[in-house]
This record gives sequence, structure tokens and C-alpha cells, in this order.
Amino acid sequence: MATTSSCSTEGITVSVTSTFSRERSQPQANRFFFLYQIRIQNEGTLPAQLVHRHWIITDANGDRQEVRGPGVIGETPRLLPGQAFEYVSGCALSTSFGAMEGTYEMVRDDGSSFQARIAPFSLALPHAIN
Repeated sequence: MATTSSCSTEGITVSVTSTFSRERSQPQANRFFFLYQIRIQNEGTLPAQLVHRHWIITDANGDRQEVRGPGVIGETPRLLPGQAFEYVSGCALSTSFGAMEGTYEMVRDDGSSFQARIAPFSLALPHAIN
């Protein structure tokens, strides 16, 4: 599984790159911290606002955690056609690798909504996965 992913849904493209954060990790305590950079690009013809997130995080033991909440990093960005929004967030695992995927609930100006897919990407120590 790649440490990058990209997926388009109804004109909204979500691209992700993940990296291991050595500074924020404590391997001896089974705490591995990963950063992920997200770019949400409106490549469609209609505005859309991100109102809710849903993440599925799976570690190397197969333990699965789901995270749901409003917006991202305290924001609910509204993207006009051609606009993008970027942010960085993080995730701690008790194993040296895992994976994430999910969706962003997007709402159009007419009140209709859809789930913009976040394709699976890996969280892994450098050189841990071939």
C-alpha cells in the first residue's frame, strides 16, 4: 500500500501523503506517530463545503478505530471551482505500520450532499514496507 493516495468524487479530489514522525514517536513504548498532508481540490463546476469527516484507522494487528467529527482541524472549508484546501494532521499507532482511509461529507449550495472518498494509504516506518 502506498504512502500516498488520490481519489476523485463528484469533482472533489482528495490527495494524501503520509510520513513517519520520528520526533513525536516513542518506539520503545510502542508509540509510532505519523503525519499526513491532505489536499482537497475542487476540480468540478459547483462549490462544495466540507462539513464532516470519517476516518478508519487500522494498525498492523488489525485493530480498527473510527474517528468522526465536524470539519477538519477546526475548519469547514468551502471550495469554489478551482480552489484547494490543504492541511496537516497526525495519528498515533501502537504498531510500526498501519493504514487509513475515509470520507469527507461535502455539501453543495443547494443543500445536497455526497461523500468524497479518501483512498487508502499506509502509515509506515521508512523502508518497513516493500
